Amino acid sequence: MSRLRDLKGFGPKSEEILAQVGIESVEQFMQVDPFQLYADLKQKVKGTGLNSIYAIIGAQQDVHWQEVARTQKYEILLRLDDMGLAPAKPSKK
Repeated sequence: MSRLRDLKGFGPKSEEILAQVGIESVEQFMQVDPFQLYADLKQKVKGTGLNSIYAIIGAQQDVHWQEVARTQKYEILLRLDDMGLAPAKPSKK
């Protein structure tokens, strides 16, 4: 596999987004920590949300992002919380 767009769940837009944080090859992508990559994307790419971390992990594991969200969501949210990157909880009114 030679292009990022060929990874499961990725396409041309994914390549463009990853290039904004310096990831331009499959080799680079596979070596990066998915949580650090997500943190970098959150800082540089407007609209980066939870689906992004699911897609990153899914592409590295060759699993569809929805499967990652279904089976690993709790662990991912705990890690993001530890990093201060978990989504804000809705306030109760």
